Amino acid sequence: MSTDGYSSRSAALWRSMGFAALLLVVLLAVNLVLNPARFHPAAWGALIGLAAPLIGAALASAPVILGGRGGIDISVGPTMGFVNAIVIQALFLKAGMSSPFVLIPAALLTGAAIGAINGFLTTIVRIQPIVATLGTYLVLTGVTLTILPAPIGPAPAWLKSMSGPLSILPLAAIFLAWWGIRRLPYYDQLMAIGSDDRAAYTAGVPVTEVRFIAYVITGTFAGVAGLMLTALIGSADPNIGATYTLIAVAAVALGGVSLAGGRGGLLGAAIGAIDIFLLQSVLTSFNVSTYVLQIAYGAILVAAVILTAVQERAAKRERA
Repeated sequence: MSTDGYSSRSAALWRSMGFAALLLVVLLAVNLVLNPARFHPAAWGALIGLAAPLIGAALASAPVILGGRGGIDISVGPTMGFVNAIVIQALFLKAGMSSPFVLIPAALLTGAAIGAINGFLTTIVRIQPIVATLGTYLVLTGVTLTILPAPIGPAPAWLKSMSGPLSILPLAAIFLAWWGIRRLPYYDQLMAIGSDDRAAYTAGVPVTEVRFIAYVITGTFAGVAGLMLTALIGSADPNIGATYTLIAVAAVALGGVSLAGGRGGLLGAAIGAIDIFLLQSVLTSFNVSTYVLQIAYGAILVAAVILTAVQERAAKRERA
């Protein structure tokens, strides 16, 4: 790659996630001052375990957003909760299956199936993504409560052990999978339809198929995030999964992923999720209520969208 090409890509990367990276440094410094014991580098492994479900939810939300056309999948959180219920209640406690060679594929297939349903509704039936995934959100929430009316446990020992430093393994698996996807022609097609699906269609890109696959990828990653959630709480709880939905979207936007599609990546989404986790820790140190946290999430989302719009306008002016 030429020096100019490398510089151009570096500048684009900085524009997309530079603010989130700077915010990460600031929030980490504030947390080190407010709570030095908890945020000592020796404790970072445990902290990653606490943040893993949120990071996983953000990573899962990113592929469909990159595909453009308002592809925000708000069923990611309920998918995590549904996977949590299926793995613990249906497979482990009722069927007596505890092997990771059974539970992990089951979680992935469950997530992929939900993603395929969302993909069918949005790309084949052509329902607006926010409406289609809202329907899936409500159905999954109801089915999860039917399967699991109240919290129950425990989780298998091997899964609970993934709640600490070992939580880096499922996160690494997602990044490894995405690394492989980035080296396929599919990735360029995804970014192309996210930037301008009409131009991509004219160039011969199979827009419908590419977007459908993006939903399947999102569902599969949400299945992994559901396992991380199960590892963190060490049981099954029908009420927790849905709480990650909007926070994950805020994390993706904060990480520089354009909600219009076609710009950003999973690294930015992960940094955005870590920023929100660190912000939660700062506010918790001041004993603020959960209502203030909700206000903070909303403010972050609005600020991130405004920042993204400003950056996109600046980029268009530079190209002109």
